[in-house]
Amino acid sequence: MAVSQTCHLSEIFARFFLIPLSSPTQAKLPTALALGSFDGLHAGHKEVIKQITDHQNGVPTIVSFWPHPREVLYGESRLRLDLPQEKALLLEPLGIKQLVLVPFDNALAGLSAEEFFHQILVKQLQAEKIAIGENFRFGKDRKGDSSTLKDLCKQEGIDISIVPILKDDHGRVSSSRIRESLKRSDLETTKSLLGRPYNFRGVVTTGKGLGSKIGWPTANLQINGRKFLPAIGVYAAWAKRTTEEKLFPAVMNLGPQPTIDPTSPSAIEVHLINETIDLKGEELIIEPIKKLREQKKFKSLEELTQQICFDADLAKKILNEL
Repeated sequence: MAVSQTCHLSEIFARFFLIPLSSPTQAKLPTALALGSFDGLHAGHKEVIKQITDHQNGVPTIVSFWPHPREVLYGESRLRLDLPQEKALLLEPLGIKQLVLVPFDNALAGLSAEEFFHQILVKQLQAEKIAIGENFRFGKDRKGDSSTLKDLCKQEGIDISIVPILKDDHGRVSSSRIRESLKRSDLETTKSLLGRPYNFRGVVTTGKGLGSKIGWPTANLQINGRKFLPAIGVYAAWAKRTTEEKLFPAVMNLGPQPTIDPTSPSAIEVHLINETIDLKGEELIIEPIKKLREQKKFKSLEELTQQICFDADLAKKILNEL
């Protein structure tokens, strides 16, 4: 979300409060808010969220930055485990009434911890209760920490909860660990850390039709470029339309097409096993279950076809055993 740096902060927040759960253009006030990115919305995040959902005097609110501060400050590409729309759907069952995305730009980055607290949390959001994880940092150069916020809340008479970092047998439960497990295509660990299956969604677009020509038609998905995806490879997966709950067993290819078109960019192609459905223009939700193999360049289309047949049989076996 690009925001002109010439805008005054009051104009920025008036224009860009996004509340997907309730759909108004302004935040409902006063708030009981949890601060953080909450990317992946894992068990540690849920412990923070629990601190605000039973507060009597404020609307339970998640406050996050968009885009990620590192994108603005350092030009880093920061892919998200949960895009805002996905996050809103996950937050609703937890008792959250609104998701407020604060537009992060250089003007906001220049605010000291004290200025951010008073201008945004007190004046803009009228916070009655604030909850954070103990590693939360804020303000210019990230100089504000949990102790800073605790002292500021005490001065204003705002209730605050600081939640210890959640750990398991392997260390901190964190979004970074979830990303690392996806990079390894370790979907079981990803599911365990998230507390739910990992998935993504995309709109079916028109491809080159080469899959149909060799007997394996695929749905080509257009995915939001900010979504964090697993490693390149061929996967057994579940697919479903957003309009129904029926799950279709599928084979997914994530990456380029080394045999058919080695120069093509990475793409996501999904073949529904034993199904022939026109999905063009529909949105599909894909849940990859297990990586079957790495991508490989085959000597011929016949060899590729044989491999896809083997992939489909293996995927069907894996999915039937779940």
